[in-house]
Amino acid sequence: MATEILMPALSPTMEEGTLAKWLVKEGDTVSSGDIIAEIETDKATMEFEAVDEGIVGKILIAEGTSGVKVNTPIAIMVEEGESADAAPAAKPAPAVSAPAPASVAPAPGPAAAPAAPAATSGARVLASPLARRLAKEKGVDISTLSGSGPHGRIVKADVEAASAAPKAAAAIAAPEAAPAAAAPAAATAPTGMSASVVARMYEGRVYTEVPLDGMRKTIAARLTEAKQTIPHFYLRREVQLDALMAFRGQLNKQLEARGVKLSVNDFIIKACANALQAVPDANAVWAGDRMLKLKPSDVAVAVAVEGGLFTPVLKDAEKKTLSALSAEMKDLANRAKTKKLAPHEYQGGSFAISNLGMFGIENFDAVINPPHGAILAVGAGLKKPVVKPDGEIGVATVMSMTLSVDHRVIDGALGAALLQSIVDNLENPLSMLA
Repeated sequence: MATEILMPALSPTMEEGTLAKWLVKEGDTVSSGDIIAEIETDKATMEFEAVDEGIVGKILIAEGTSGVKVNTPIAIMVEEGESADAAPAAKPAPAVSAPAPASVAPAPGPAAAPAAPAATSGARVLASPLARRLAKEKGVDISTLSGSGPHGRIVKADVEAASAAPKAAAAIAAPEAAPAAAAPAAATAPTGMSASVVARMYEGRVYTEVPLDGMRKTIAARLTEAKQTIPHFYLRREVQLDALMAFRGQLNKQLEARGVKLSVNDFIIKACANALQAVPDANAVWAGDRMLKLKPSDVAVAVAVEGGLFTPVLKDAEKKTLSALSAEMKDLANRAKTKKLAPHEYQGGSFAISNLGMFGIENFDAVINPPHGAILAVGAGLKKPVVKPDGEIGVATVMSMTLSVDHRVIDGALGAALLQSIVDNLENPLSMLA
């Protein structure tokens, strides 16, 4: 039976995407697991796998098409001898709302279509040829299964799940629906002047209109929500970097033969990861009606890319060496710039770092990326006059840092303790190796 291939939800917050490239053409035979298309989300370009075997009967959405809503039919899969015209009539795609970032995060990964009963009394069982063959081989009664494919169609994965755990087949095929995420308060808030009002203000002036791509729309929505709904407060400190710079120089000489070169940012990542372990109550995120306190230090780092930014997450950063963190950060940053990160690589974390020091910015205040509890804004290290412990005036390399804190998660004294721990680590870099 002809079935529709639907635009998948490749991340928990995806509402629409761009069908960047078809890797198959009409008439091609595909098997379950074959890569059939590349799809651009707001953050990355991802491969889309076929969930079943069949023949590509008709491509409905041309490659390069943007703004394709999740669950929109993009192609029709047919069986041998069938026509694409036999596909069921397309149903309007259900509205998909991005979960509030400040609520409990759903499990990462593509969102599965709701499972529908495989058959009703007198109705034909919707199942792929491969699923039917496997069911016969494994002795599974296909009429008792619920399908996870388009329109409730039973596919290979449903039969395999049923044969692996017969007693739990129903629970596997039709998992309990996750609680709906609370809609963000910002959704009903005023969004400012409309496009037409703004355009009228600039009538007669020369300008170029720049449409918003998915990344810029997401950045605008999330950060508007952050500033409207998160009670930010700010803690500022200066840190002297001379000991760190000298230690870094020594390490880089020793690591030169291995092709490793540590940056100041690598030390900052490690300092924050250790500080979150030293002040565990600050290693937390806001989850709507509760807080989640994390045990590992999962530190996100803002990376500028064309048209926006990513915040890849270095997981278990407290356990990793400086050289391991450096290599991982370089890899994540390089793949972020080509939009090759998977969602699990830039979602999550409890804490973020935004470093504009390399651009000469002395200090700034960063906006918290929900559901994180805090973000550290790092400025440039500059030579400044300082009063030394002996009372003499000297010159030191001083770096300004601002910790933006979500007051719902971290109170003033706790935030001050976290920032103090970060400063202690940076001013005593040997301690980070203990």
